[in-house]
This record gives sequence, C-alpha cells and structure tokens, in this order.
Amino acid sequence: MEHDLPAVLSLDIGGTKIAAGVVTGDGLIHGWQAAPTRREEGPRLVLTRLFDLGRKAIAEAGVPEVAAVGISCGGPLDTATGVLQCPPHLPGWIDVPVVALATEAFGVPAALENDATAAALGEFRYGAGRGTSTMLYLTISTGVGGGSVIGGRLHRGAAGNGGELGHVMVRPGGRPCSCGRQGCLEAYASGTSIAERAREALAAGRPSSLSALTLPTAADVSRAAEEGDPLAVEVWNETTWALGTALTDLVNAFEPELVVLGGGVTRSGARLLDPVAAAVARDAMPPAARAARFELARLGDGVCVVGAGAVAHDLITGATA
Repeated sequence: MEHDLPAVLSLDIGGTKIAAGVVTGDGLIHGWQAAPTRREEGPRLVLTRLFDLGRKAIAEAGVPEVAAVGISCGGPLDTATGVLQCPPHLPGWIDVPVVALATEAFGVPAALENDATAAALGEFRYGAGRGTSTMLYLTISTGVGGGSVIGGRLHRGAAGNGGELGHVMVRPGGRPCSCGRQGCLEAYASGTSIAERAREALAAGRPSSLSALTLPTAADVSRAAEEGDPLAVEVWNETTWALGTALTDLVNAFEPELVVLGGGVTRSGARLLDPVAAAVARDAMPPAARAARFELARLGDGVCVVGAGAVAHDLITGATA
C-alpha cells in the first residue's frame, strides 16, 4: 500500500539549512536540494528560495506532479492553521502562514509539522522504528528535539507541539537552556552545550589537547574523548549522564519498545549510545528497562524531509499516524 502512494514534495526549514526533496511511497527522496537558510533575510526571501528549491526537486525527480506538500520546521508552530508562530532558530519569524504560502506556490494541499516530530514519524515508518508500536525519538544536534509514537500513533499534543523531550529537567538550577529554564537535557546534551562546556573549561585554564583548536566543536570533543583526553572525557561523560538520566525517566513513563537517537552528535556512534543504554538498563524500572531497545537513526541527514513526506502522505490519505 505504501508504494501506491503518490509522490509528494517535502520542505525542511532549519536555522542553517533549507532542504527540499520529492518523497515517494517507499520513503525514498528524489531530486534532493539544499542551500543555506540565510535566516537574516527574513521569511519572504527565505521561503521564495525554499519554494524554488522545491520546484528544482520536482524537476530533477522527473515526476509530472506532486499530490501535496509537507513542511517540517522547529516550533513553536500551529499545525492546525499551518502557521510558524515564533521559532527561536528563526528570529523575527512571527506568525508566518507557511502552509497557505506553500499551497499558493504549488497549487496542492500542504501540511506543517514540528521537525523533530516529523523525524520521529519518518524513522517510525521508514527507518529504525519499522515494525514497532511504541517508539521514542531524540535528535541530538544543535539543540535536542524529540517525538514519540504511542500505540502506532504519532503523539502531537493538544496544541501540536508535544514531544519536546529535550526540555526534560536533568539538573534543577543547572545550566541555562534556550527555552528560558535551567537544567534541561538540551543544556547538557546538545552539540552546542558540548562545545560550550569544553570551551569554558579551556578558558578556566584546564589543560587539554583541545587547546590547540581555536573553537573546538562537539565532534572535536568526541574525538578527544576517544583518545583519552581528561577534559574531553569529563565533558563527554556529563553528556551521556544527562542523556541516560532523561531517558531513564522517559522509558519509565512511556515504556517504549525502541528508543532511536539521531542528529549530528550521534555520529559518535557507540561512544554515545552504549553508556546511555547501559544507564537506562541499570536505572529504569525493570519491566521498562527490559522492554526498551536502543538504536541509532537510519535515515541520516534526510530524516526531516522523509518525515515531512510522511506527513504529506497522511494529509492525502487522512491517516492519523
């Protein structure tokens, strides 16, 4: 049945990159296009360029037409009205009617979804989560986002922004988070935080091989930790502690079959996944701990585009996954 679904256009709006692709019923991306967001240009110019990327994707995919448009973007957003309300990664984008603009540009129905929620749906339907019923997904990148599938249905929440798993509290009164609180998971596990904590330690005079780098990144910290650098090991251990702490609570609450970790920080592979899975196995309630498997995401950098395609397919079919 999935393979019988018509081709749809998927658009992803990130803080640093915009992307477009045509997604077919098998979850594959055709005609992939990407470009810098240049968010300082404002929504009108950025969306004009995004829609141009969409047209190029359709042309390169070689499909005569698309049946719908799916759009993924970080929230807050209103999925019912298709409006981007005030995404922190897009300063100045206030109440942008992106669905109406996409419908006008392409002449087909469109739907908007939170990017991490769309990614969760993509992994559930076409990636690591195929065949499961209850799945948690965390994307660990510049920030930490998430989504959940419960009983085969994507959880969106009452206002359409449910699944902010990156804002589970791990250390009350701890590091400031982008959401305005202190001590959230994002403030300890995001790539941004990993790099910031390493730089703060270097500025305080801590010795490290990282001092040879002008601005060490999360990837640099991961590599240095693998090589045994004490400062990097300390930062990395705090990162996996935060993830393990948050996921223990989430596994207790949802009792998922599967936890999927995606995003740029997970390129470290087992160095991230293994200690987190071990912490949950040790600390979660025994039935939940036994039930939960941990895997890395399988859809790579195109996960949000695939997820937005799944959202567009659901718009066509009236599905409520």
